[in-house]
Order: sequence, then C-alpha cells, then structure tokens
Amino acid sequence: MTLQQLKYIITVAEKGTISEAAKELFISQPSLTNAIKELEKEMGIKIFNRTNRGITITNDGDEFLAYARQVIEQANLLEEKYLNRTDHSTRFSVSCQHYSFAVNAFVDVIREFGGNKYDYTLRETQTYEIIEDVHRLISEIGILYTSSKNEEIIMKLLKKNDLVFEELLIAKPHVFINYNHPLAERETLSLKDLEDYPYLSFEQGEYNSFYFSEEILSTLDRNKNIKVRDRATLFNLVVGLNGYTVSSGIISKELNGAHIIARPLNVDEYMRIGAITKKNMVLSRYGKAYMEALKLHTSEF
Repeated sequence: MTLQQLKYIITVAEKGTISEAAKELFISQPSLTNAIKELEKEMGIKIFNRTNRGITITNDGDEFLAYARQVIEQANLLEEKYLNRTDHSTRFSVSCQHYSFAVNAFVDVIREFGGNKYDYTLRETQTYEIIEDVHRLISEIGILYTSSKNEEIIMKLLKKNDLVFEELLIAKPHVFINYNHPLAERETLSLKDLEDYPYLSFEQGEYNSFYFSEEILSTLDRNKNIKVRDRATLFNLVVGLNGYTVSSGIISKELNGAHIIARPLNVDEYMRIGAITKKNMVLSRYGKAYMEALKLHTSEF
C-alpha cells in the first residue's frame, strides 16, 4: 500500500468515475484501474463496485476511505512542516442534530484553516444517521443529546458502534417560539400553555421512535403535529403558524434571526448534549479545533 494508491482511491470516490479520476490524476484509465485492483487485493476488501454508470462505494470501502483520508491528512501535515507545502485540499466532516452552536463552531474552523482549497461537510441530519456517519467515519464528529428517556438506548448503540460520548453541556428544555407569539411575554411556559399551538419536530425517517427523536418529551400526545426535515422550514413555520418546538434554549440571532426566542419549559427533565467520536481514534487538527470551538460556544450555558 502506498500514499499514491490512497490518493487514487480518494480521487475516484470524489469524481464518481474512473475516467474522470484518471483525467484529474493525469494517468491512463487502465493504470488507475490496475492500481485500485492491486490495493483491493492487498487489503482483502472490495472498495468500489463498478457499474455502467460509474462506481459506487462499498460498505468496506466507506470505512477504508475514511482511514485513507486520515493517512493523507497526516502526510500533508508532514509536507507542510518540512517541505513548506501549503497547496493541499483540506477535508473535514461533521454530522449533527440541529444546533446553532454546531454551525457557529464549524464556521470558526473554516475561518481558522480556510485556505485556497478545502472540502468541508456539515450534515444536519437524523439521529440514527449521525451515529452511522461517525461509525463509518463519513464524519469525524457527531453531535446529539441524551435524556432520562433515551440515554440507555443511545449509549448501548454508541457502545455497539465503538463510539464514545463527550459531554458538552446539560441544558434545561426550552420552547422556541416567534417573538410576537401570544405567549412571548411569559417568562416560563408549561405544556398546558402550549396545547392549542402546532408542535414542530424533525422527522427521523424509518427510525422515528421516541428514542431517536431530536426533541425531548416527544412521547407526549399533541393535537397539532408537523414534522419537517430542515431548520429553516421549522423556523418559518414557527413564525408563520405560531408553532413551537422544544430544544436546548441555545439560539443564534445571526443564524436564526431575531424573530425566534426561547422560553424555559416547566418540566422535570434535562438534555445532555455531547459530541460522539470513534473510539481510540486521534482527531485531526480540524476535529480538535472544532471540539475547542464547540466548548467555547457552549461554555456560557
């Protein structure tokens, strides 16, 4: 196995076809194909499935590519330190529930490292997918919460997938509402206060059990329910329908606008929000910087 072979498979994965990757790498298609086959034979796995439309990455390939990217990142660090090379394209990926502080921390990392070339990914996605992404090393870091209702199940799932949970903060549940909502003048809110208003939540696909719900207290019966996929839609409905959602109370006016406010919810519950990473894996410099930025943005809470 060589660094060149690792660069080859990373380029193929990015381009989606052998032909496009060969053009990018300035080598012939047969040479690239042979290099990949030799690597697959040496490692004893199949990295790509070949089809008439291009290539797809196997499950083994997903995991192998994640490790390959880390090896290339370390090699790039050596070249930067000893050869003064700074023309590498940096890569970093995070999967998270819908938290503004996770976005703010991501912005900090890009501002710190930036450069002329980079390939960063921030996936605000479903809870089960966050765990899968970090397990398969699609993302280096994941962010989710546990509570008294789901903690046992989530922790068992993390352990099964060789993941570890690092607590960032413990938050009391808050209600996000429009700033001119009929209840906006209340200092705190109860579940009874909210009975007549639409409840907004993020749908979880086929894993739509309350264990994977992004919103705490999701098992309660509500007369008006609306599920959405993205944060912008949710907040638009908060404003347009006087709807509400339940979250951590951490809100960013820069990202979410001044129309959304948070009010404490009178319930005996908590949200333990943390970052998940692969067990025994050393974070990249981007991962370390992101963790520091997360702690900075959550420290006041």
